[in-house]
Amino acid sequence: MNEKKILLHPGTPDDDNRDYLPERIKGSDIVVNENGNNSQPYPERLKEFSEALTSDGKVDVWYEYVPSSYDAAKKTPLVVSMHGGLMTGWGQAIYTSWTIMAEKHGFIVAFPNASSKRVWCVEWGRWRFDDGKKENEEAPGEVPPPPADIRENHDVQMALALIEKMKQKYNIDEERIFMQGMSMGDLMTSQFARNYGNILAGAAGSGCATFLSVLFDEDGRIKNKAGHLDIWQSRPELNDIPPNKSEALNVNKYNRYYWMRINGCDPIPQISIVGEDNFAFYKGSKADVTYLDIKNRDHGQTFDDAALIWNYMFSGVRRKADGTIVHTESNIPRKGDKFAIAFAKDCAYAWFKNKVVPMKTKAVYWQKLKYHGLNGGQIVRGEYICVPLSFLCEVFDAEYKPGENALTVTVTLKDGRTLQFARGSIGCVINDALRSMYCEALHRDGELLVSAEWFCRYLFGLHVSYCDEVIYATDHFCVLSANMADLIKDLLRDGGMLPDYEKIPEIESC
Repeated sequence: MNEKKILLHPGTPDDDNRDYLPERIKGSDIVVNENGNNSQPYPERLKEFSEALTSDGKVDVWYEYVPSSYDAAKKTPLVVSMHGGLMTGWGQAIYTSWTIMAEKHGFIVAFPNASSKRVWCVEWGRWRFDDGKKENEEAPGEVPPPPADIRENHDVQMALALIEKMKQKYNIDEERIFMQGMSMGDLMTSQFARNYGNILAGAAGSGCATFLSVLFDEDGRIKNKAGHLDIWQSRPELNDIPPNKSEALNVNKYNRYYWMRINGCDPIPQISIVGEDNFAFYKGSKADVTYLDIKNRDHGQTFDDAALIWNYMFSGVRRKADGTIVHTESNIPRKGDKFAIAFAKDCAYAWFKNKVVPMKTKAVYWQKLKYHGLNGGQIVRGEYICVPLSFLCEVFDAEYKPGENALTVTVTLKDGRTLQFARGSIGCVINDALRSMYCEALHRDGELLVSAEWFCRYLFGLHVSYCDEVIYATDHFCVLSANMADLIKDLLRDGGMLPDYEKIPEIESC
């Protein structure tokens, strides 16, 4: 297939707009923007359709984008994209880059409308796992209660019927049918995947994680009817659903664990941080899971979310008739950073070469303090993660020569530079020249520790990012996010063992 080049079309900014995707945008070139989430001008090839798709006779509305390259003689992938609460199918089309990706890569996208006041028929219950029970804020608008029998859920059955409709109208590749949703549409996509995911090759969601009471029963066992499929989860760092940070980290974690267990994933991922995008790629015996946390982004979906989902995942996965998920080479390989190290407060393990590796003593979270002129008071002038010099020498293939009890250490780097450190000194001698470090050298368990941030930045020019008592250093621009910091802490805390993950019962049949 000859792919087209991506072409952005100019729009008319609605900078004074404070309404959420107002109707005047429909069919216009108006664009709206908010903290990384923005829209494109209304696509010319986006077409509206309405029809009673299900047996209950209710008329549904949906939008289709068929790329100009569509050839009825060739099998074509299908993406069904579900809008967020108070949105529409056309709103999801302009609020994402799915139509841009469809035009470039030659697949079809369908954008259905929710059946009731722009909200999907999904459960808005409680945020909980095990004994944690907290009321969640009501969803915007009037939320229809989901029926106990999924066969009576109009929106789910409409999505099934819409897929069949698209297969009748177009030459759809049945091995490459996908679903994606944002916010409430993410909940809808999750609901569909848990019940009918066996007809999909992959499902992706952005923003709102699924209520844990829907995923697990009271004994922590997984509730699922459809089994494995490739899963993508995008979690903006400032998502605020649920609003409490510790609770949000827990909900996001167990959403990830849910699909990792179903797909038979190794608990150790490959990690890649590219700018604000924090990826964890999990390989599974049945299917894969991709987790993305986006630094400093609010609830919603970034404009390039569809591009990332397609290029990293949907472009390289298909489901065979026997249910087997087959992975081919995706447009962008799901691989961890070639060089990266990470450390976390009080952890005796580090992240290196996409593995959890031991150090000789724990990383120490150390504060640089100012006392002078404060009449006995103090001010924190810096907070750093200090790690054993012996481990840093292993990482950078340097020669390590400790003095007696490692109170002093001499290091020779591969480029010939010679460094000398001493307990309690903020100084470092580099080729007989004296330089100050971020903080003094510490001595713990017979090991001399120095600031990993200083060592990586000053001596090797690496990019180092800090978040929630975790640092990540690599050879390219990176910004560590809260959910990824939490993920790394879990890995380093118990040497790669994840007790919370392991306690979830094995999935024998779904």
